Amino acid sequence: MTETFVLSFFQEAVVIAVILVGPALLASLVVGSLISLFQSATQIQEATLTFIPKIIIVGIVVAFLGSWMLEKLITYTAKVFSMLPELVH
Repeated sequence: MTETFVLSFFQEAVVIAVILVGPALLASLVVGSLISLFQSATQIQEATLTFIPKIIIVGIVVAFLGSWMLEKLITYTAKVFSMLPELVH
């Protein structure tokens, strides 16, 4: 196991994590920004107002993209398991 192999292995893990989490975080960011803009315009300063819409939008994103996310995760996991014999020696 070389340093290059380990670095590329962990780099790919981070890239997969960002790809999987990105759509939900982006949707949450957009909804949170819109709600913050609404709160600023109406001067409603309720801290809990943002939680329910964010939870709902993240749930919708996961419902629509969950199979794609799972496919990516399964592909990466299969690749990791196929590399196990190479990691032993």
